[in-house]
Amino acid sequence: MAERKMISSVLTAVLVFSIHACTADNDKKEAVFKKLPEITEVRPQKPVKIKLRRNASGSYSWEITGDDADKIIEADKKLARAVKE
Repeated sequence: MAERKMISSVLTAVLVFSIHACTADNDKKEAVFKKLPEITEVRPQKPVKIKLRRNASGSYSWEITGDDADKIIEADKKLARAVKE
């Protein structure tokens, strides 16, 4: 008997809170989305592609391709340093 009273009181409390939660806020606010120009203009950067070749004499040559000239030059310098060592 005590269990039934406890279960019924818990169910009543849950129903009251759920109904209150559904009807409590009648002020509906629309979501505001802003377009930031910094975000819309950002493009993903493509990686620098390197084709490394070794000649029969043991020397290395490479082809570097990519969109960003600074990254291509940086990759070329790194390869030149690595091959000299």
